[in-house]
Amino acid sequence: MTSWPDIDERGDHYLGLPGAQVAATEALLRMRDNLANVIEARAMMCVHGDAGLGKTLSVNASLRALAPDDVCRVQFRARPTPCDIRHVLFEALACSVAPSARPIEFDALLKRVLAERPRVLVCDEAQWLSRGCFEFWRHLWDDPRTDISIVFVGGGDCYKVLRREPMLSSRVYVWEFRRMTPEQVLQVIPVYHPAWANIDAELIAYVEMHAGHGNFRAWSKITKHVLTALRRLDRAAPDRDVLQ
Repeated sequence: MTSWPDIDERGDHYLGLPGAQVAATEALLRMRDNLANVIEARAMMCVHGDAGLGKTLSVNASLRALAPDDVCRVQFRARPTPCDIRHVLFEALACSVAPSARPIEFDALLKRVLAERPRVLVCDEAQWLSRGCFEFWRHLWDDPRTDISIVFVGGGDCYKVLRREPMLSSRVYVWEFRRMTPEQVLQVIPVYHPAWANIDAELIAYVEMHAGHGNFRAWSKITKHVLTALRRLDRAAPDRDVLQ
């Protein structure tokens, strides 16, 4: 488990792909509107969907525009406990007072820090959270003194866990990320990276059918391979032979 440092826009893109741009997809624009409402209402939100669809990128890009100084990001790579969340939040919030060994006192410290100013807490890879962990987040959010919005980002499992807890799910605004349609791919990919900017639509459709599948992460990997091939073959733009 790790606490996230500040990340720039390039860090949003899979593989840190040079030249990649944040494309204003319909999903991203709706995400930004929904996040603005969540922040204004000091609410909770669950952003879920299959891997590689651009959930984290869209949340990061939106929050960079909406609340650049108020975001606190945490991420877990294995199944955490509420105790793990306490310590990761403590580090991410840069608390100046040493944490207590007693959970009640530790929670009181976190609540005092979270009451100091507005915060947007982003929990990525939220599919790793257990029922008890989600309840801990609700415990922090329910306290009338804390001034926080919470955004859970993860696979479909995190939504399933939320749905099992009516007391929690009733408080959460849900937003599902879906794959880009072939029509959206033709609009978005030429904006996403210069490698595709002046490419015939039929070629982009060919790549989408065989390898892209409406998945941003897949397109990042394809683009990375294409850039390597163009450099090695000393070509300016991809054609069907390069893509084959």
